[in-house]
Amino acid sequence: MDTNMRKRIITIAIIAAVAIAAGVYAFIEYKKNQAYWHPTFFSGNGRIEATEIYISARVAERISEIYVKEGDFVKKGDKLVQMNVDTLNAQYNQAVAKRKQAETTMQSKQAEVAQQEASLAAAIADKEKKATTLENDRKTYERQKTLYEKRAQSLQTVEDKEKIYKQSMGELLQAEAMVKQCEAAIAKVKAEVNKAEAEIQAAEAEMQRIQADIKDSTLYAPLDGRIQYLIQHTGETVQAGGRILNLVDLTDVYMTFFLPEHVAGKLAVDSDARIVLDAGKSFSIPAKITYVASVAQFTPKTVETQVERQKMMFRTKASIDPMLLRQYIQYVKTGLPGVAWVKVDPEASWSDSPISDIADDEQPHIEKIEQAKPKTVK
Repeated sequence: MDTNMRKRIITIAIIAAVAIAAGVYAFIEYKKNQAYWHPTFFSGNGRIEATEIYISARVAERISEIYVKEGDFVKKGDKLVQMNVDTLNAQYNQAVAKRKQAETTMQSKQAEVAQQEASLAAAIADKEKKATTLENDRKTYERQKTLYEKRAQSLQTVEDKEKIYKQSMGELLQAEAMVKQCEAAIAKVKAEVNKAEAEIQAAEAEMQRIQADIKDSTLYAPLDGRIQYLIQHTGETVQAGGRILNLVDLTDVYMTFFLPEHVAGKLAVDSDARIVLDAGKSFSIPAKITYVASVAQFTPKTVETQVERQKMMFRTKASIDPMLLRQYIQYVKTGLPGVAWVKVDPEASWSDSPISDIADDEQPHIEKIEQAKPKTVK
């Protein structure tokens, strides 16, 4: 075989190998794209997250004591932080003193009202008496005047009766003025009573507010969870609303991941999902889809799809069963990376999924979690 023929054979062999390789690559890519665009199961990367709650001070004060440390598990109602209440106690005592002073003032003014009402009653009686006297004097004057006109009475007698009549009119006017004066005095004192009552109510409201502040100065755990980190420490002063520590609700744990449109559009809320953590690839964690975004968004840089990076993705959340979390709450840790798997076809079985060896429908996942738990050394 000459040299040229050998070169032709080698060239043909290389071309054939390249063609075969290209065909294999094209077939593999075709299968990948078929699996991507027409999936039965689909996955997305994410990290374990949990609802975080900040325990904050309601009033500006110094921290007297923190009863927990980072990593502690707490139950709902456990005491977490005690704020200093010396200032609040002093304010409460001051409010009590204001109330007592207002009560004393009110009692004094109420007694004065009673006294003024007695004076008013006397003034009214005197007015009525003066009105009766005036009426009698008027009648006497009119009678004497009539007799004078008949030449049966002297002018001096008529003038004397007229003088008495006018004097009675003046006395009645004085009596009426006294009644009005007493009424004005009563109105003034009653206004002071109302003012004292308002001061009492204001002092009581202030006392209630301070009592609420004192009660809120002891901070309790609003739910079962774990102390993730302390923001402030004993002896430090915080402003009203200032954060003191961070509490993680370990009964609300989920993984957020991203799905392309053709997958998210077929995924129903409350459908089954499986979470496989990088730290525990030998078992899967059952979960439920609890959220699928209604609006697409740009894919975060840390998220890669199976075939290519998608420009627009839908944020999805898979939540772990709270009952399962409560059983293994000591082992729940946030921030762990992993993969969330979903069934695009609701009729599919997990036994046919890419994670069938660790996520089949028949085998309980709890048993695998139990096997993965650290053993206690006796």
